[in-house]
Amino acid sequence: MSTESSEFDVIVIGGGPVGENAAQYAIQGSDRTAVIIEHELLGGECSYWACMPSKALLRPSEVLDTARNMPGVKELVGESPLDADAVLARRESYTHGLDDSSQVAWAESVGISVIRGHGRITGTKTVEVDGRTLTARHAVILATGTTASIPEVPGLRDALPWISRDATNIHETPAHIAIIGGGVVASEAATWLLSLGAKVTMIVRGSSLLAGSEPFASELVADALTQRGASIMFDASLESVSRENPAATGFGRIHGGPVTLTVDGKDITADEVLVAAGRRPASSDLGLSRLGLEDGHSIEVDDHLSVPGHEWLYAVGDVNGRAPLTHMGKYQGRVAGDVIAARAEGKPLDHKRFRASADHRQVPQVVFTPLELASVGLTEADAREAGIDVETVARDIAVAGSSLQQDDYTGHAQLVIDRATDTIVGATFVGPGVAELVHAATVAIVGKVSLDDLWHAVPSYPTVSEIWLRLLEARRDADH
Repeated sequence: MSTESSEFDVIVIGGGPVGENAAQYAIQGSDRTAVIIEHELLGGECSYWACMPSKALLRPSEVLDTARNMPGVKELVGESPLDADAVLARRESYTHGLDDSSQVAWAESVGISVIRGHGRITGTKTVEVDGRTLTARHAVILATGTTASIPEVPGLRDALPWISRDATNIHETPAHIAIIGGGVVASEAATWLLSLGAKVTMIVRGSSLLAGSEPFASELVADALTQRGASIMFDASLESVSRENPAATGFGRIHGGPVTLTVDGKDITADEVLVAAGRRPASSDLGLSRLGLEDGHSIEVDDHLSVPGHEWLYAVGDVNGRAPLTHMGKYQGRVAGDVIAARAEGKPLDHKRFRASADHRQVPQVVFTPLELASVGLTEADAREAGIDVETVARDIAVAGSSLQQDDYTGHAQLVIDRATDTIVGATFVGPGVAELVHAATVAIVGKVSLDDLWHAVPSYPTVSEIWLRLLEARRDADH
């Protein structure tokens, strides 16, 4: 349907991968129509500012690290640094120079219209876009994601700091960069900035990196970053920030003169400062108050991803706060799209695929630092807090597959086991190349596979997945 129309079956506000998935699933195989309203780039944060550019920047350093720990290859690469220009050029190949024309072409090819502008809800199933009113026959979907938070530290905003968008779209590498935060964005950005030759100082309010992870994982990641040259200040209080000649020079370019950060009474001078101190829902200007909902907060939804009291309204992805990860948002988009299609066709919603359950204690995540951190489900502490009687088994990842992958392999793995059901409720793997291990753990958790049954899921030899056997053996030995 032409974007000149004022009526669509489904209206999506927010054009990231989550909104794209929701729109596609809601209309595919039918004559229903959908429109995505996007005020920036179609493809959203993930495509241009987060997942894709960040992983494009991280992969070269991972390859180089592997090469430096592989006889026959390390002699060739020696201590040569990365070719920064080539790394950034490869990143640009994924972000297309912030040109979303290919994303728009995809949307139109699957029957989704695209309207540029800022959408706001004005009433039941009605949305205004820059003075134009659109009506949805079936559903309105909010998929607006989150935006970077900047702490209220004196002078910080005036210093025009980098946020994650600058770090992923880096064009000038600072000689010295201070990173405020110790979470996923901070840890991953520190990794690629170190690989590009920057001196990195991390200012962390808490006592560990990646605070939601198992303590051993946080320690291993911090050690790996420190070994590569990062200076990490834990339990640090940032008191003020000042900058000489701040200037809005564009994403990924140094924003003015030297920056002075006062931390616990001492001054640190850097060429740039990156704020990676969390994100907040992008829901402050969506017209939610017209529906009696609160602006600027996460939007509560049920397991159909619809907003209670407003069955026609859905919120998917980071904006609902359930599991702020791209893959979980896309999963929610698929569920919501299927629910909308079923409701439009008068079908019952009693099938499992019509309820989002994976974001309840089954969420997988991979953090890409000098060591990959792959986890799913509950940490030991979270499981105990939830009242589950758990035991843990843990082992260093020291198997034939890991020793073959590279010399000086460092890794560790842990399973959190529910004693009552003899099933896994959490798993964490840390080490080179462990990202691909986490899906097996996800299947085991979602499928509630007993440890007795896992004995017969034989890992291939010689692979890093042999660690599964070592973990099961540790559990057997503990029982004897």
